[in-house]
Amino acid sequence: MNIYIRELRAHKRSSIIWCVSMFLLIAAAMTKYSAALGAGAGSFNEIMAQMPKSLQNLLGVGVFDLSNVLDYFGVLFIYLALMGGVHAVMLGAGIISKEERDKTAEFLMVKPISRTRIISAKLLAAATIIFIFNIVTWLSSYIMLLKYSTGDPVTQGLAKLMVSLLAVQVLFLSIGTVFAAIISNNKRSLAASTGLLLMMFIMYVIVDISEKVQFLKFLTIFKYFDAKVILKGNYDAVFAVISAAILLLNLYATYHFYKRRDLKI
Repeated sequence: MNIYIRELRAHKRSSIIWCVSMFLLIAAAMTKYSAALGAGAGSFNEIMAQMPKSLQNLLGVGVFDLSNVLDYFGVLFIYLALMGGVHAVMLGAGIISKEERDKTAEFLMVKPISRTRIISAKLLAAATIIFIFNIVTWLSSYIMLLKYSTGDPVTQGLAKLMVSLLAVQVLFLSIGTVFAAIISNNKRSLAASTGLLLMMFIMYVIVDISEKVQFLKFLTIFKYFDAKVILKGNYDAVFAVISAAILLLNLYATYHFYKRRDLKI
């Protein structure tokens, strides 16, 4: 329990910064929606319809009605998922390797605590942090959607998106912990995990703008929880199965490699 509390305190400042940043991102994006409504919702959709077909596919034109506040938020969701994923993967990589980075591994390892308990406490702390981040994002989004809603229901759709965001966060958190458990150098593990995240985001974009590479959707977590599918009720359960498999495999790998690694003290 002491390790759990210690990790929460150590990440307190960075967590506040991330939460505030997410709120500002949502507020800024919804302000643009307000400006678009002022120009006329119909003209907003017409402008989007004049964009290149590939960009329309990426933004969900034809799927989303951008005069609807929840559909507009659905377009924004991928950027929230990207931000949440970056936060989670950096947290996962950092919370595992921070002892060696900060030269405190010796202090931790001399205590009568197994590595299994250490990693479990760190993972629980990381899960708590991303859950708080998700709740802040949820509340911020709900407040902004209600502020700009013209009577359209938002509660159920927003709940689906925020649960999806939490799934994205958990998966990228587990990816960060795996790289940190395998690669002892903190900078390299962080670079590898964030590099994989950015690669998945690029694949998400490519899949949306080209119909010839649809097989890539199975290789990017962002496609597992696509707002265009989540909000329109056509979710494929195979993505949930793949997500569960990835999470379990990553958790196993984190424990396996961390317990067998020679820590630099």
